[in-house]
Amino acid sequence: MIACKNCNAEFEGRYCNQCGQPAETHKMNIHFLVHDLQHGLLHLEKGIFFTIKELFTRPGTSIREYIEGKRVKHFKPISLILVLAGILGLLSHYFHISMLGQAFQVNGTDSKAEEIRRSFNEFSDWVSGHYSIVSLFLLPVFTLGTFLSFRKKGYNFIEHLVLNAFLTGQRLVVNILLFPSYYLLNGTGDLKGFSDFVNLGLGLLTFWTLTQFFNTTKKSSVFWRTLLSFIISGIVYLALGMAGFLIFVSK
Repeated sequence: MIACKNCNAEFEGRYCNQCGQPAETHKMNIHFLVHDLQHGLLHLEKGIFFTIKELFTRPGTSIREYIEGKRVKHFKPISLILVLAGILGLLSHYFHISMLGQAFQVNGTDSKAEEIRRSFNEFSDWVSGHYSIVSLFLLPVFTLGTFLSFRKKGYNFIEHLVLNAFLTGQRLVVNILLFPSYYLLNGTGDLKGFSDFVNLGLGLLTFWTLTQFFNTTKKSSVFWRTLLSFIISGIVYLALGMAGFLIFVSK
């Protein structure tokens, strides 16, 4: 007899006869990630609303349970990013909202500043049009931050990547829900302040999630490790963003 990791029912065979979960839930590694990516590109399955609800009611606990094998009801994390980033990118592209304008500002009124501003707007439009790909590309950057900051907590890099995929999903849902505010403030001086306020809230949401995920670690330790992960991923993010912009304008 096998004890189901999702509902704890005992059963024989390949699948639980109570909830349908497979008997084997393999450890998360590169093969798991490749399969998840293929599944996300070819199938859209039920569970996205359940996963979103979990990410805002018991986020860290549900992510930890998912990594440990409780996966039947959840929308797969890579699929979640593809769907949500696609929605946000489409909205931003259609309504001409800069995906990067809240984070960077180009000052000056001379021709050189105007040229940089124009190139930056074109780069932001490109990001909006390819936001699903960009989000997947940046996922290892955020993963590097938590992996290094919480490296002694028993999770491998792929498991940290899954954790950060769900954290990315959280951020995408918040930004989609707040999109009307971004639209109303677009082109005004209040947009930067509103964006900074949202980012602060997202930082607190990440901290809350990680305190649940690393539930055996003191909250003070989680706080400083979370801050360190932001610093690490932020430095890499800025470096890659600058490199991407320079490559874009050089074409």
